[in-house]
Amino acid sequence: MSGPPALRRLLLAAAATALIWSPAAAANPLRLISTTRLNARLEQLAFRTPAVRGVTDVRILLPRGYGLKRRRRYPVLYLLHGALDDDTAWTVKGDAEAITAGYPLIVVMPDSGTSGGYTNWYNDGHGGPPEWETYHIDQLIPWIDAHLRTRAIRAGRAIAGLSMGGFGAMSYAARHPDLFAAAASFSGAVDTNNRLDIAVTAPAVFGPRATEQVIWRAHNPWDLAANLRGVNLTIRTGNGLPGGPFGPVGTPDVVEEAVHSMSVAFHSRLVALHIPTVWDDYGPGGHDWPYWQRDLRQTLPTLMSVFDHPKPPPAAFTYTAVAPHYSVYGWTVSLRRRALEFSTLRVGRGAAFLLSGSGRGTVITPSRYRPGRRLRVLVRDARGTAQRELRVGRSGRARITVSLGPSNRYQQYTPLAEAHRHRSVVATVRLSPLP
Repeated sequence: MSGPPALRRLLLAAAATALIWSPAAAANPLRLISTTRLNARLEQLAFRTPAVRGVTDVRILLPRGYGLKRRRRYPVLYLLHGALDDDTAWTVKGDAEAITAGYPLIVVMPDSGTSGGYTNWYNDGHGGPPEWETYHIDQLIPWIDAHLRTRAIRAGRAIAGLSMGGFGAMSYAARHPDLFAAAASFSGAVDTNNRLDIAVTAPAVFGPRATEQVIWRAHNPWDLAANLRGVNLTIRTGNGLPGGPFGPVGTPDVVEEAVHSMSVAFHSRLVALHIPTVWDDYGPGGHDWPYWQRDLRQTLPTLMSVFDHPKPPPAAFTYTAVAPHYSVYGWTVSLRRRALEFSTLRVGRGAAFLLSGSGRGTVITPSRYRPGRRLRVLVRDARGTAQRELRVGRSGRARITVSLGPSNRYQQYTPLAEAHRHRSVVATVRLSPLP
C-alpha cells in the first residue's frame, strides 16, 4: 500500500471496530493491491479481479469524522460514471466531494470502462472479461461491506449514475432490487430498445441485436421496470434543446435528445405499472457536467431521507429475468429449458406465488418455516391441479417443482421463436402448514 492512507489505518483497526467479516468475504477473489490517500476524505483503491483484465480503480469518499467515530456505521451511495470516463470523473469533473460534504454518507465510485460498462460482456458468446456486473455486484459490494463501517443491508445502500452510469444504476437496481433501497438516473440511457440508443452499440457487449435481443432486454431497465417496485426511484433529464442555464448554445445536443427519449419511455413504463418516481424532465439542457452536478445536489436529500426512514423489503413483488437460475429477496428459481427466454416470479403477500415460463421450474422459498414442519402444497401447472405434502428441511426453506409445459425450442425474440409461436405457461402454488 502506497503512502499513509487513512483506509490502511482503518483496516488495521478492524478488530477493534468490529468490521463485518464472513466466509463469503474471505472467498472473494477481489484483491486490493494499493491505496492512495488523495486528501482528508478521498481515497483511491486499486484492485485485481479475474472479472476484469488488469488493474481496476475505485475512488471512495468517506464522511467527515469517519476515523473518529469508530462505532458509527454509514449508508453507501454507489455513484457511477458515464461513457468515455472512469472512476475519477465524479470527483475531478463532478464536484462530488463538495456536493457530498456534510452528509453522513460513504460514496463509492468504481471504474467500468469507457464504453459497454455495467454488464458482463457477450464476447461472441464466449463470455469472460470484462465482467463488470460480476465485479461490481458480487465482489466490490461485499468487499466494501467487509472492510468499511457500512450499513450492510438493502436499506443502507443506493445507486446513481449519469448517462451510461444512469443505465448502470437502473439496470443493477432492476436486476438486484434486494440490494438497493434507491436508484437514480441522470441523463441515463435507460431504454436500449430505443433505436436512438447511443450508449451501448458494440455487439461484443450484448451480442448482435438481430440474434441476441433477449440478452439486450435482460439488462434493459425498460423491460425490467416491474422489478423496481419498492425501490425509491429518481429520473432527471434535459431535452437537449438550447436555452438551459448551462447550455447548449446555438444547436441542440443530440446526445441529450437521445437519452431524453429513453428517459421518457422508461418513465412512461413506470407510470403504466403504477410505480412512483421522482420525475424531473427539466426541459432545455445539454449532456454536460453542470446539469449532473445539479442532479446529484438535488437528489441527495431524497436518498438521505430513504436512509433515515428505512422501509422493509416488499412482502409482495414481481421479478422478471432471463437467466435460468436467479435469487431475489431470499427466493431462488432454477429452470430447465432449451433456450434463453424471460421468466417471471410473482410472490403474493400470503404463502402463494406464481412462476411463468416454459420447461420445468424449481422454486425454493426463503427460510421462513420451522425445520421439519409439514406443508400442504396446492399446485396448478401444465399438468393440471394437484395437492401434495412436503416436509421442510433443516434450512427452513420449502422446495417446489412445477411444470411449465414443453420447453420453447428457440431463443426468445428471434425469427424462429416468432415462427413457432413462443409460449409461456403460468404455474400457481399455494402453501399452507399442516397441523
